[in-house]
Amino acid sequence: MLHFYQAVAQLMEHIRGAKDHDVRFTQPLADKPPFALIDWLDAQPIFPKFYWQSRDTREEVVALGQVYTFTDPAPAYAILGDEQRVWGGRSFDGHTAKNPRCMSSFFFLPQIELIRRDEQWLLAVNINNEPQRTLTALQKLLVEVPTLRSMTAHVTSVEHTPTAANWHDLVEKVLAGITEQQFKKVVLARKTTLTLDAPLSAAQLLKASHAQNHHSFHFLLALDSRHSFMGSTPERLYLRHGQNLETEALAGTIGRGANATQDMELAHWLTHDSKNLNENQLVVEDIIESLAPHAEQIHTQREAQLVRLRKVQHLKKRIDAQLKSGVNGVQLLGALQPTAAVAGLPRQAALAFIAENEPFARGWYAGSMGYFSHAQAEFCVAIRSALVVDKQVQLYAGAGIVPGSMAEHEWQELDKKLSTLLSLITDRLPLGVAS
Repeated sequence: MLHFYQAVAQLMEHIRGAKDHDVRFTQPLADKPPFALIDWLDAQPIFPKFYWQSRDTREEVVALGQVYTFTDPAPAYAILGDEQRVWGGRSFDGHTAKNPRCMSSFFFLPQIELIRRDEQWLLAVNINNEPQRTLTALQKLLVEVPTLRSMTAHVTSVEHTPTAANWHDLVEKVLAGITEQQFKKVVLARKTTLTLDAPLSAAQLLKASHAQNHHSFHFLLALDSRHSFMGSTPERLYLRHGQNLETEALAGTIGRGANATQDMELAHWLTHDSKNLNENQLVVEDIIESLAPHAEQIHTQREAQLVRLRKVQHLKKRIDAQLKSGVNGVQLLGALQPTAAVAGLPRQAALAFIAENEPFARGWYAGSMGYFSHAQAEFCVAIRSALVVDKQVQLYAGAGIVPGSMAEHEWQELDKKLSTLLSLITDRLPLGVAS
């Protein structure tokens, strides 16, 4: 096996000698590359860029450059080889007047993939009738990979959309709609815009989050050098291996305690609180209803389990399904996204309320990020996320409004969720944003 830069040279030779039927070349590496993967991602002048680490940490991938791009992912199956994966995501609300820059979805077959599976490393290239373009991309790879600097920018201003007063009005409007049986639950979101005194790269924020926020999927999508969307999310949309599907209901939240005793008390309260248990069960029922047309069997975990993260604790129920023959990853994406955990129930009524009443477009927030191939697919729900543009960071958080919800408590829940990323940028948290 070869070292990293030897592997790059070897793949160049493979491409130069490629036959018409060749679509992909891979080269196992003898050892770990001489750089951190997020540093390497940030250094490369090749777009689009995608970073992925699975929640169990067993797989880590950087995908660079595009052989093909897809705004509708379904046709990708026709050109995919057996070992090829398409990376990207679907936005929550797509192209809207509130957010004209956002696409409904963006997926790409990358030119270059650097992959870690457990302790094994692999460098791969896709050519698919475009060998010269992939060869050019390999030649652009920078040999010198500087270590990302720690974040030093300071927050100069904070703006919440909606404001606290408008949030109170929105919550009351949802509760009135629930009373009138328009819906059972609506997830309202908040965008918090930080203005900094110096530019911040999404890779810097990702690297800091990767080190601090465990039991999470970590992702970054950069379509160009100025705009990047990143996140560290605890929530899986689904994992598919052949006809086996694993998904989950992640809903119901409380903060972490100041000490072990308080932490246990909060956990006990969450696991016995009827409002949070009901909110989680609504998500379970929504997922089962969405999966039913595509599944032969569905099994749901009986008792909700506790998920402890750095800043918050959640309730989670695992859901397993045996899929019907012929169901693929893109069909599952359409069926499951968005779940009641990020939209509400019934889905269409909740989405209509959000579209009409939320004062911003969610864009990639609460959408999905991940990959699909012929044999498998995995997507996370893009919460605990941020859009990074030069000196601005837009942070997002949501809260499920159900009977018994109180606007002030839900606002505080947003603060706790936001702190997953905000606390990495500043330890002097702005007024009104909890740690």
